Amino acid sequence: MKKKSMSIVIAILVIIAIIIFPLVSSYNSFVSLEEQVNTVASDLDAQLQRRADLIPNLVSTVKGYTTHEEEVLTSIADARSKLAGAGTMEEKAAADSELSNSLSRLLVVVENYPELKANENFKDLTVALEGTENRIAIKREDYNNVVSQYNKKIKRFPGNIVASMFGFEEKQYFKAAEGATEVPNVDFNK
Repeated sequence: MKKKSMSIVIAILVIIAIIIFPLVSSYNSFVSLEEQVNTVASDLDAQLQRRADLIPNLVSTVKGYTTHEEEVLTSIADARSKLAGAGTMEEKAAADSELSNSLSRLLVVVENYPELKANENFKDLTVALEGTENRIAIKREDYNNVVSQYNKKIKRFPGNIVASMFGFEEKQYFKAAEGATEVPNVDFNK
């Protein structure tokens, strides 16, 4: 009798272990992926902030040379403040897209001011901005790749069960806002 009850206890423990270990493993995997998403999101935020910090210097340099481009400079300031106030990744993506569009318009405007293009400070700022734009593009891609892994794990079995048990939810991708691929329109006749 004692041997039979010991066998039952061992069988129950084995069944519990078979259920618990995959749950723990899956939970830990979610925690790791979520941490990766948060880390890459922070890296992306840092690059977006770096660009936002470069912009006032660029705008100040351009202001000294331009006289009729207030609309472009205002749109940059507005987009920059939207980016600073963005909370969700979707809001950040929309604000980033608006800021990129405004910066593109500014660079088109600069074409009308050859003496500005020759200014060393302006050259240095545009090189720094270009490098930052490249880092932002890389971080966007890194972020979306990690979010993809995380979201796939949430949708697949048995991850979907563990995700719903512990409240893991899908993350938003960093998507370009509508119209982000359109070429900016700059009217020099204003």
